[in-house]
Order: sequence, then C-alpha cells, then structure tokens
Amino acid sequence: MNKLRIVFMGTPEFAVGILDTIYNNNYDIAAVITAPDKPAGRGQKVKYSAVKEYALEKGLQVLQPTNLKDESFLAELKALNANLHVVVAFRMLPEAVWKMPELGTFNLHASLLPQYRGAAPINWAVINGESTTGVTTFFIDEKIDTGAMILKEEVSIGENETAGELHDRLMELGKGAVIKTLNLIEEGKADTTIQQDTADIKTAYKLNKDNCKIDWSKTGAEIHNLVRGLSPYPAAWTYFTDNGQEWNVKVYETAFDSVTPNEAVGAIVSTKKEIKIAVKDGYLNVKSLQFPGKKKMAAHELLNGMQFSDTAKAL
Repeated sequence: MNKLRIVFMGTPEFAVGILDTIYNNNYDIAAVITAPDKPAGRGQKVKYSAVKEYALEKGLQVLQPTNLKDESFLAELKALNANLHVVVAFRMLPEAVWKMPELGTFNLHASLLPQYRGAAPINWAVINGESTTGVTTFFIDEKIDTGAMILKEEVSIGENETAGELHDRLMELGKGAVIKTLNLIEEGKADTTIQQDTADIKTAYKLNKDNCKIDWSKTGAEIHNLVRGLSPYPAAWTYFTDNGQEWNVKVYETAFDSVTPNEAVGAIVSTKKEIKIAVKDGYLNVKSLQFPGKKKMAAHELLNGMQFSDTAKAL
C-alpha cells in the first residue's frame, strides 16, 4: 500500500473540479502548481487562475513558476517530498518534473486516447461530429499525451450538445476516473496499456482565429458542429455584410434545416424573428449570436432593432 502525497498541477475550471474531488477524498496535497497571475479584461486587473482561487480558499500551498526548468523551482518542488504528481489541463512538463516523484506523474486527458491528443480535445470531438468521447488517465512521458494509459471512461455526445455542456459532463466523469486511478496507484495495481498509433488518429489542435472562422462552403452539418464545438468559448465567427457595412459576428447556437436552398451560399435570409443563412445543402438557422460592442443575444432580440436587406451575406 502506497501512502500518497500529491502535488496537483492545473489551471482552468476543468481542473478545479478534479482538485476538489481529490481534496474532498482527504488525500494529502503537498502543494498546487498553476499558471502565473496575468492581467485580464479592460482594466487589466491581475487575474488568478481558477485553480489558484480554489487552492487559496482551501488553504493549500500554491506555486506559480514561470519556468518549469528553473533550478530554484525544482529544488522547491523536490522539498515538498511528494511521491505522485497529478496533472489536469496544465502545460507540457520537462523531464525533470515528471520523473521526479517515486510513483510517477499522471495526467487526466479529456479524450479517449490516442484520439485527440493536444490542447482542445473536447472542442474537436464535437467539431468533428463524434458520437462518443471520454477521459483517459495516463503516465506522462517525453511527448504530448502519448504515455502509457491507466484507465479510460467513455461517454456519448449528444447530437446538439455544445463543447461547454460536454466539458461539464467530462469534468464529472474525470472526477471518478482520477479517484479510481489514485486508488490503483495506492494499491500498487496501476497496470498500463501502451498507446498504439494508427492512421486514423485525429489531433486536437490549439484553437485560433483561423480554425474558428466559419467556412460557408461546407455542409450545414459541418458548420453546425463547428458552432456547437466552439460554444460558449471561444465561439465560431464570421463576417456579415449588408449595405456597405461589415460586422465581425460570433455565432453561438444554430440549427440545420436540410432542404434545397433557393439562394446562393452565404445569403442571409431574415424575417422579424429568424436569421437563416443559405448553405449548399440547406439553411443554417442562427439562434444565438453577438455583434461587436453588443451582448450575446437570441436572433429575435437582434431583429427587434435591426433588419437585413435582400443582399445581406455571411462571408
């Protein structure tokens, strides 16, 4: 039986749920490592990570290294005398960190590895129209998300489920997976499976402005999946043009009508309550969107104060 002393590493809200579960199961948490504070918002006020806020609330020691290879940080980490590191939504670790604890360093990844290795596994599973996904725990090695797997938990993805909704369900699933993994390591029963690379492996690329832009030449189903895969954050976006004006518009919710369109691809067809955009195999009904300088709103709310002409387009 291994008595666990844990260093937890994570930054966003997803990691908080896992840390909370470890804390509430009375594991010995030597310290929490998270991203450095950074200014955010219009006032550029210093913002703590979600993990730091939680750790401070619980009275846990917090470390925020800017350089994970720094000798003083490594000395501080070693002095904690932890025998296990647990990583959830953090960053790539140098070998000096993940090899340090006696029992290793394991990561919780929000996909069924080896599928969707990378920065945004939840988003890409939805964007690609997957019907299932899950979480995997694995021991970290020198590459990204390639280490020996400990266990997997699977879940189905709803046809219209957003990345935000799936995020919350995977966080719940991840809580159980991490506790099961801790129990296996504690009992010395953490058998592992080596990941096998195959030709059909899909990558969870980092999201950026280019891959979040809507391509109206794609099918309605593909565009609908992109929108829900980026909702609520960072959100799919497009340009609306009408009467010589152009707006950068975020799109949060859509529905796809599979019918033969009467208009050219990208044409905006609106009524007093509805915004539809023609695609090659139907219409994308825009349910929720955000114009520059305005709050996110339902389409009918926008149309209370704005109407589109017959020549309006989405680009």
